Amino acid sequence: MKSLILSAASLALSLALPAQANEELAKKHLCTTCHVVKGTKTIGPTYADVAKKYAGQKDAEAKLVEKVKKGGTGVWGQVPMPPNAAVPDADVKTLVKWVLSIK
Repeated sequence: MKSLILSAASLALSLALPAQANEELAKKHLCTTCHVVKGTKTIGPTYADVAKKYAGQKDAEAKLVEKVKKGGTGVWGQVPMPPNAAVPDADVKTLVKWVLSIK
C-alpha cells in the first residue's frame, strides 16, 4: 500500500513539473507581464481562455506560434500582442504547446 501511495505521488509530481517549468519559461520571456494561466484576464487573455478558444483546431499550434513571434491585434480586443522575435523558436513552440494543453 505504501509503495502504491508513493507511486501515485511520484506520478502527480512528474506531471506537475513540466507545467511548472513551462510557467517559469513564460516568466523568463516576460509573457506573464500580460497573461495569467487562469483566473481574471489582465492585459491579454488567460492561457486557459486561449486553450479553450483554439481547442480542436488542427492549425492552432502553427497559428499561435506565428502570433507569438510576429504579434498582432484584433483577436482579443484592441490591445496588440507585441512581436516576440527574440524568443527562440523552440521556446515559443514549447510555450504554445503548454498553453494549448491547459484545461
